[in-house]
Parts: sequence; structure tokens; C-alpha cells
Amino acid sequence: MATNQQRREAAKRKLERQMARRAEQAKRRKIVGVGATVGAVVVVAGLVVFFATQGGDDGDAAASPTTAPSSELNIPTQRAAVPQRTTPLANPVQCEYPATPDQPAAKPNNPPQGKDISSAGTVNVTLKTTAGDIPLTLDRALAPCTVNSFLSLARQGFYTDTACARLGTDASLMMLQCGDPTGTGSGGPGYSFADETFPELTYGRGLLAMANAGANTNGSQFFMVYGPAELSPDYTVFGSISDAGLDVLDKVAKAGHDGSFDPSPGGGKPNMEVKFTAVEVS
Repeated sequence: MATNQQRREAAKRKLERQMARRAEQAKRRKIVGVGATVGAVVVVAGLVVFFATQGGDDGDAAASPTTAPSSELNIPTQRAAVPQRTTPLANPVQCEYPATPDQPAAKPNNPPQGKDISSAGTVNVTLKTTAGDIPLTLDRALAPCTVNSFLSLARQGFYTDTACARLGTDASLMMLQCGDPTGTGSGGPGYSFADETFPELTYGRGLLAMANAGANTNGSQFFMVYGPAELSPDYTVFGSISDAGLDVLDKVAKAGHDGSFDPSPGGGKPNMEVKFTAVEVS
């Protein structure tokens, strides 16, 4: 079985190949007069590794040019529709949370029990942060094992006193990534669990999804989307963000990031710190 380090290196090699192909394609388009923007194409290719921040990964990210406060950031107001499964899951479901020996827990916790987990109903959660409250609605019908893990970690205080590690402000990917107690984008809970994705998944403003380092490497890190997110359906969506929560994310986004991950993988820590002071489960 490939280690997370091997997965990360493979993802980077794949990105390099994609960038080379995209650059050549862009060159040809320029010659024939097609006005394609190379930077935008490279950004989309870079999304392959942006969310490779679980399972010991070093937090590769898509390029994001905004490193200073940006009052001109064009954040859409239209929410994305919450995706729905065309075929409902069985209820209950069985979940597995195997240990990740190559990535010990960044903070002490007990893995959740995975027997007979409900795949029906929603749960309200409020992320209490230094930037403001971010209310969420977790949807068991979309991702019961993900919701089960998130609630377990929240109730154990795993997220409390942790800061969001990365802000993306690129026009192709506007999100805030959180859930790593180390604040580096490389920490996790010491266990993983399977993806709960489906082909119809799309991403956009108001959706909550899991970060990963490849197939079935979910852990504790998640991202909150406040604008466009041009991603393949490889990241488990497990809920939505309230309007009040989006207002907080917009404020954080307009303050910009420090560019600490530029030029590749891009993005940076938010200039406005977002630290969880508590996670309340209703």
C-alpha cells in the first residue's frame, strides 16, 4: 500500500506533467490567435494537489495570487445548490476508521465507533471562531461516515484552539481550509476513512467538504467554499454553511492571506486569524 509521502510525490509528478501539457496547448492556442490565459489553466491543473493535506501530506495548494488585503476580491453572492444523491444510501451504514501509522494523531482523540451509523437527517453545528461564528448544517444523507467522524472530533475538543491553515482567493477556487491542530496543513486525527463521493458532485459557494491526499484518505481537515470551486468530484461534501457563516468567510477572504504557500502550491494563512474557540453541536 502506498504511503502518504508516495501519494504526495505521485500527485506532484502528475501535476508537473499536466502543467507541461497545458503550457504547450496554451502556446499553440496563442499562435492561432485563441485568447486563452495560461495562468488560469495552470490553476485548474493545480487543483489536483491543492487538497492533498491529509494523511501526512504537506498541504499542496492551487496558486492564489492575492497576498495582501483585497477589497476588490470578486466574491459571488449566489449560493451553490446542495448536492443530492440520485440513489439514497442504506440506513444504517457501517463505517471504518483504520489507524494511519505513518501519520500519528496531531492531537489526542479516540476514533469514532462505526457500527450502524444513521444516513438520515441533519445536525446543526456552530464553529465558534475568533473571526465570528460559522454555523453549519451537516447532512448524514450525503456522507454519514464523514458526519460521524466530524461530530466525534468536535465533541472531543479536537478542533478547539486550532487555526485554519490556508485561504484560497483565486477566481477558480475560493475556500478556507481548516481542521489541522498543527496549523501547517499536514496534521490529522491518526485515522482515515473512505470517500463518500458520487459522480454528480459539484462544488461552490456555501458547501462544506473534506480535504484529502488521494482516494480514501479523509481525516480531520475540511474546507469551506465561499466562491467558485472548479474541482473534480473527488472531495466528500458533507454539509452546508449558513448565510451568517458565509459573511464571516467573505470578511476573512477580503483581508487576504500571507502568501506563505506561493508560488506553488499557492495560497497562504489568512491575514485575519480564524481560530476555533469551540465547536457547538446542537
